[in-house]
Amino acid sequence: MSPDPELSVSKPRRLWELLGDSGTLTIVCHDNPDPDCLASAVGLGTIAAAAGIDERHILYSGEISHQQNRALVNLLDIELEPFRPEMVRDRPPEDLLAFVDHSIPGENNRVPPETSIDVVIDHHPVEDISAQFVDNREAVGATATIMTEYIRALPIEPTPRVATALLFAIRRETLDFLRGVTRKEYEAAAYLHEYSETKMVRQLSTPAVSSATVDTIAHAIENRQVTGSVLISQVGRTSERDALPQAADYLMTLEGVETAIVFGLVENTIQISARSTDSRVHIGSVLDSAFDDVGSAGGHREMAGGTIELGIFSGYTTDDAQLMGIVDQVITARLLSALNIDGVGEADDG
Repeated sequence: MSPDPELSVSKPRRLWELLGDSGTLTIVCHDNPDPDCLASAVGLGTIAAAAGIDERHILYSGEISHQQNRALVNLLDIELEPFRPEMVRDRPPEDLLAFVDHSIPGENNRVPPETSIDVVIDHHPVEDISAQFVDNREAVGATATIMTEYIRALPIEPTPRVATALLFAIRRETLDFLRGVTRKEYEAAAYLHEYSETKMVRQLSTPAVSSATVDTIAHAIENRQVTGSVLISQVGRTSERDALPQAADYLMTLEGVETAIVFGLVENTIQISARSTDSRVHIGSVLDSAFDDVGSAGGHREMAGGTIELGIFSGYTTDDAQLMGIVDQVITARLLSALNIDGVGEADDG
């Protein structure tokens, strides 16, 4: 298929020229990369290969623990390398460093804060991005959508592997076109559908779920507290970080709930995942307001997350049950305050 003449080619062409003058491309995923980040990295790598870059690396930190993320990496054979600081420091000018689905060194990634970045392609609300090439569009529903636009505008046809990854990422990021979706997601999906493997998309959408994930979601259901249309729940300590957003998504289906926030202890951090369909609530701003002094939190109007180092609570107790009781009180109080809600609701017994 020839490039779409209706698409603006200015940014895709600028990226193409930048890549064409370079020798190596290192793409850094954000911590614990999700399908949107992973597929966008594959898409950017595809563009780089077509532009003439033979040496390409995709780096990640954290874990790939969500069953859909693992399936994406394994079924599509995505080559990933653990992040190493020496791979991004003191680079020659012809070696490019790119971020996809995140923007700032040191924020949700392990890149040293002073590191210079060459390419940033993202859809999260961020200010003061510094790079040679920046395309950050909060209004777009997925970074994979932007990457698909680039492929359409350039002399490239996606392989079934690349199209499948990008299509699945758009579906996952928008909850099958139900959350934060725009016209651009539908256009990108229609284009990718011609190239993707339908059977593989189905496989990626329904991977096996671990018992630990089910247990974590069960704890979120059991511990839920509802105040008006706001549901807050904690899952205690869990090894399944990616179960938190799954729990938040599930709890959003409860009748009367418009905002769901789930948090738990993961290693030495408190992880938070939030969802909202309340037009009065920008859940990314709520989390940022609640925790900007103790951690990193934020996101979109309908979807957000955060990380708080457990160190601020470590002096209280080493017993997980007691520690979670303290964490529950503090985190819940901060959330209710940021949401302008007085008091704590009763446990919802269904």
